[in-house]
Amino acid sequence: MKLKLFGKKDQDEAAVAAEADDGAAEVDLEEAPMDPEEGAVETKKRGAAPSVHYGDDGYEEAINLDGMENIDIEDTTWSEQWAGIGLHLVGVLFFLYWFIFSLELLGTGAKVLTGCAAAGLFGGNTNPVASLIVGMLVTVLLQSSSTTTSIIVSLVGAGSIAVEPAIFMVMGSNIGSSVTNTIVAMGQMGNGLELERAFAGATVHDMFNFLSVLILFPIECATQMFARMTQAMTVNYNPSEGGKKSKGIKTIISPILDKIIISNKKVIEEVANGKSCNEYYPTECNPSGTQTYQACVEDGRVGLITCSKEGYCPAFFEEGATQSSDTVSGAIALVLGIIFLVLCLMGLVTILKRMLLGASTRIIKKATAINGYISMLIGCAITIAVQSSSVTTSVLTPLVKVGVVTVDQMYPLTLGANIGTTITSMLAAVVADTAAVMQVALAHFFFNIFGIIIWYPVPRMRRVPIAMAKALGKATRWWRRFPFLYLAVVFFALPLILLGISSLFVGGETSLITLGSILVIAIAFMLAKFLWWWFKKDGAAKTQANFKRRQHKKNIQARLADEWDPLVSQVKALKEHVGLEDDEDTELNTEEPRNASVATEDEEIPAEGRQAE
Repeated sequence: MKLKLFGKKDQDEAAVAAEADDGAAEVDLEEAPMDPEEGAVETKKRGAAPSVHYGDDGYEEAINLDGMENIDIEDTTWSEQWAGIGLHLVGVLFFLYWFIFSLELLGTGAKVLTGCAAAGLFGGNTNPVASLIVGMLVTVLLQSSSTTTSIIVSLVGAGSIAVEPAIFMVMGSNIGSSVTNTIVAMGQMGNGLELERAFAGATVHDMFNFLSVLILFPIECATQMFARMTQAMTVNYNPSEGGKKSKGIKTIISPILDKIIISNKKVIEEVANGKSCNEYYPTECNPSGTQTYQACVEDGRVGLITCSKEGYCPAFFEEGATQSSDTVSGAIALVLGIIFLVLCLMGLVTILKRMLLGASTRIIKKATAINGYISMLIGCAITIAVQSSSVTTSVLTPLVKVGVVTVDQMYPLTLGANIGTTITSMLAAVVADTAAVMQVALAHFFFNIFGIIIWYPVPRMRRVPIAMAKALGKATRWWRRFPFLYLAVVFFALPLILLGISSLFVGGETSLITLGSILVIAIAFMLAKFLWWWFKKDGAAKTQANFKRRQHKKNIQARLADEWDPLVSQVKALKEHVGLEDDEDTELNTEEPRNASVATEDEEIPAEGRQAE
């Protein structure tokens, strides 16, 4: 009779098995030499065949974050397997439609849930740092940079905020727009390699936005470059009224989505202009009991959930609703959107994997191997068509996850999406009656253009955001909960801290300014100390060891939980076989998992891991 015991040897085997379950072996990017001419990163092949297809031995090792350049693609014709690809494309389009629908449902629910709170952030923030953070936080809360920029330009048109703080808010909205596809990347937490690829593909958008703001924000603060340039361009601009904004992808999504919930962007804009959200509640329709657009919107009062101009009201609309009830409806829509998003993502990824069988791999590889500037134009065109950069990048993220599109190919597509999303603010500016609105829209456009000029044409500069994104992707292999930490710190904790500190300098009170100065000096000192520890005291290696230790412990505990019942049964059988008494079963059942866990922690943690802890 074979008896499984979790001694040190068994734990070693469990560690090997746990790491094997994560997918392919890691590729150390630091050991891979870079080609200074092309900026391509050469990777080590680990047993990959000369020609590798999905499902072949060595496929997972060959397709990694550094691209697919190390795979030799066999010659193929465009007629190969078109029937199978066509059937798979039908499935892709089906799940893609509901994937986009779930994104819109999630965004609409977020607008209803956080609309009043987000709009309140716009009031009285003229400090450049505060304006930047407000634009970022509002976009994160509303899950839509298009909505944020539309609100900003409407506030500028109404004279509520000046052009300069509006430009900083638009910069912040650029950063906040990347949170959606980062959330999408977290939909494959169970597969280490796919999570690594997807998270790297999603955060390459983040890295470009952060780096662009890091360079252009202080320049704008010091020189008002965008404000002066766009003012000169709009001197003779004559606003035209009566323009109509295209609905883009919502044309095919709205017939279903509007039956469920419709967010009232007008309320958000008016609250941002100084009104109270309480003025719109409770909702009422005249005559009472008639829920139509005319009765509720034109002759009555609606809140954050409104009715369709087609005449009907959505399912979540309720006459007599309070603000809290609308907030609950928004939360329900948000949760439903997340559930639909995960289900559609699973279906989409499954079909995409099937498309990667055999010759399909080679066809798709040839179709995606195009010049980066052409990819940029494609990303821009798609975003103009769907009127949402979040939709564009979120749809591309699953393609990176399954290896169809590499991180290097994802980068120019996201840059094109950044350009395409500026069309939203320009369309909003066209229907406004002031030149200042067009000035803000143009500033949004040129901010992205200048960012691309800095971070794309030169190979060395291009590698910076890509390498940063790949490093973040590798961190998910060390610790799979890292994406949650990243979202919490980057999109919430740090912005709120900066917003709080910057607000101390706005009032003009000497005591608050002194406190703010002390905090800035303290933060600068702590940042310098952290950088010194990170680069000079092996902080990076210690952090990596700590992440690996946490993930290893989690893997061991999961395996122990799965095998504990069979282990107890084997122990009982052994006792019966040798004739031992069974009076210690209770103690075994209650204390052994804890002891095994402690043994795992004490015996298996590497020296550097314990030191990091």
